[in-house]
Amino acid sequence: MERWSGKRYHSWSWHLQSVFGEKVAKISLDAGFTCPHRRGTSGGCIYCSPRGSGDFTGEAGKTIPAQFQEMAAKAREKWPEVRKFIAYFQAYTNTLAPVSQLESLYNQALEQEGVVGLSISTRPDCLPRPVLDLLAQFNKKTWLWVELGLQSSHDSTLRRINRSHDYASFVEAVENLKERGIRTCAHIILGLPGETEEMMLQTARALAAQNLEGIKIHLLNVIKNTPLAEMWKRGQVPLPDMATYARWVADILELLPPEMVIHRLTGDSPAPLLLAPAWSLRKWEVLMAIEGELKRRETWQGKKYLP
Repeated sequence: MERWSGKRYHSWSWHLQSVFGEKVAKISLDAGFTCPHRRGTSGGCIYCSPRGSGDFTGEAGKTIPAQFQEMAAKAREKWPEVRKFIAYFQAYTNTLAPVSQLESLYNQALEQEGVVGLSISTRPDCLPRPVLDLLAQFNKKTWLWVELGLQSSHDSTLRRINRSHDYASFVEAVENLKERGIRTCAHIILGLPGETEEMMLQTARALAAQNLEGIKIHLLNVIKNTPLAEMWKRGQVPLPDMATYARWVADILELLPPEMVIHRLTGDSPAPLLLAPAWSLRKWEVLMAIEGELKRRETWQGKKYLP
């Protein structure tokens, strides 16, 4: 059995420590982008918050340097020893701009003291060739990750949650990033409307077969002022309890290759915006429940992985 500093999965924090030899903090930024999916009448994904999943980023409207300094100061309050940072372009779609603008913004982040890498969150259908070529350039001069929102490998689910792209678009994006040697992290959400446990496991198997470098596993949160919130109020969105969620995550970890970095095991939202599940706010308890489930089973990441 493989262990990662005593854990039963290949955690992001352990990976950063192994790469850089010390604690590294990830600084979330809002570069003022939007999402193509919110233009027109589509309304965006049914679960997405008004800030485009950037509820914990720096203050929208401020420059990248100003946001970084404020967020880095908060990180140092939590971890006084931290000296190195990953600049994370998180809110909305962070490849949705002219290449010259993207280049300027990414460089502004790299110029901040202590920044050793970039993480750029985007959609699979927002990576045209000029942007891919720009990312390839940054991949040569810094430690780059591209994070792709997928949520599910099932097209029926993607239509239900109004993603406006299919699984084939994700596969194509991964292939294009691989051609350029760019580390890729997929985001998935557990508990989406209409999804069975077997469907979630099928998504895990599909991503394991893609040989991705990383994955983020999110818990479905019901946020105020979203279409998902209206569905939940009508009783159309059954949500798991903490123990069930821990079991789902353990099932998925068993299927993933040991070398895949687990960037996240759950998801949280600002308390004033969250409608359900309330237990998701107790993030430490959720993580302990997942580790407890792995220990109870005597299992670990990759135990059931089939290359």
